[in-house]
Amino acid sequence: MNEPVVPKNSFAISVPIVVALQTAAPAAIAVACLYVVVAAYDLPLLVYFHSLALVVALLSVILLRPPRSVAGQLLGGSFPIVIAVMIRWMVLLAGLLAIGYVTKFSAYYSRRIVLTWAFITPALLIAATLGLQELLQRILSDPANARREVIAGCTDSSRQLAKRLAGRSELCMSVMGFFDDRGSERLNVSSEERLLGKLADLPAYVKEHAVEVAFVALPIRHVSRVLQLVEELRDTTASIYYLPDIFVFDLIQSRSGVIDGIPVISMCETPFHGHRAIAKRLTDIILTSIMLLAVAPIMLATALLVRLTSPGPIIFKQRRYGLNGEEILIYKFRTMTVVEDGPDIAQATKSDARFTPVGRFLRRYSIDELPQLINVLQGRMSLVGPRPHAVAHNELYRKLIKGYMIRHKVLPGITGLAQVNGLRGETRTLEQMEARVRYDLEYLRSWSIELDLEILARTAMRVLNDSQAF
Repeated sequence: MNEPVVPKNSFAISVPIVVALQTAAPAAIAVACLYVVVAAYDLPLLVYFHSLALVVALLSVILLRPPRSVAGQLLGGSFPIVIAVMIRWMVLLAGLLAIGYVTKFSAYYSRRIVLTWAFITPALLIAATLGLQELLQRILSDPANARREVIAGCTDSSRQLAKRLAGRSELCMSVMGFFDDRGSERLNVSSEERLLGKLADLPAYVKEHAVEVAFVALPIRHVSRVLQLVEELRDTTASIYYLPDIFVFDLIQSRSGVIDGIPVISMCETPFHGHRAIAKRLTDIILTSIMLLAVAPIMLATALLVRLTSPGPIIFKQRRYGLNGEEILIYKFRTMTVVEDGPDIAQATKSDARFTPVGRFLRRYSIDELPQLINVLQGRMSLVGPRPHAVAHNELYRKLIKGYMIRHKVLPGITGLAQVNGLRGETRTLEQMEARVRYDLEYLRSWSIELDLEILARTAMRVLNDSQAF
């Protein structure tokens, strides 16, 4: 429902004009830039340049058009738009190269001209796209264009909706107030949240005040009341939307969607799907490759120290739960005289007698974790994510901590949000493990590339100054 309506005042004609410009401008800019570059190099406009201009115009209309949803442009921010323009421009260039290769016409065009045009045009496309977006936002943000809106049910969901609508003038919605059978004292409404009456008063109010949009935000358990309200509101001209009260659930990456025409709402989902999964994996591969090159001498020296100072394997392998709870083998430099991987595993403690002569030093500075960079390249782990626990510990805590297994909706990490917030190493109490799980679930809710980079930076700072490391 986040699609802004066409304004009602004298600027109504401006919206379709701006949308039309958004569709036509990319093709016009790309073609104009091509002719300007050719002229700048003082070359004659031969027929094959006109042919190229025609192909560019067609591809631009297909590939560089703005999102169909006006709200998608206005609510997404400028940075995603810039990225989208750059990606679409690269796809267009790839299409041109493919056409040139197939038709054998690429030899007719100067590489200098094509490269100059390819680098100059996207800057102008971005400037035009952002300028038209700003113009559209100014038109739609006019208070005179706002539709009058009321909400049936004063819930967490409806309050969040009212706040967001108030802060998004481009949605052209003016919240008049709430209807609820509970009193203002029981609801603890603020001065900004106007309580207009009982639910039974809603249909009459909508008719009297020419309300244009009504949200029904009653809890799921009141489905019969929802149906009754919707039926009564059908005697008005108001648009009706149902707002499910999903905040009663502990949501992980909640979003709405449609599966073959059937609306669905995700209550618990991984943040890594589609382009997000690609971005996460590319980040892991690139950063891990750089790290491995940087620490290769340290890893070789560590392997030699482990071999010379105590009997046993250099690399310690242990079963952990990975993505979707599947068992994986993770690698660490051996720091103990034992290699436990059974049903009962004692956590390492600060004064643990099982440490080898160099084991405590390796754990203190997290050098023992370096082989897990190989796990990242294998796709078993990520640089950042919930730390994997031994299978024995997983089987124990999944019975004691609600939502414990949800942390396995993503790849386990070498470091994580819990670790940079002081929850590294031994968990002596159930409360400590619960706190670690809370941070893990918060990571799933709020993941972004920026958050991963922040956690990696904080990890690097903590490695040298962490009183809890041992």
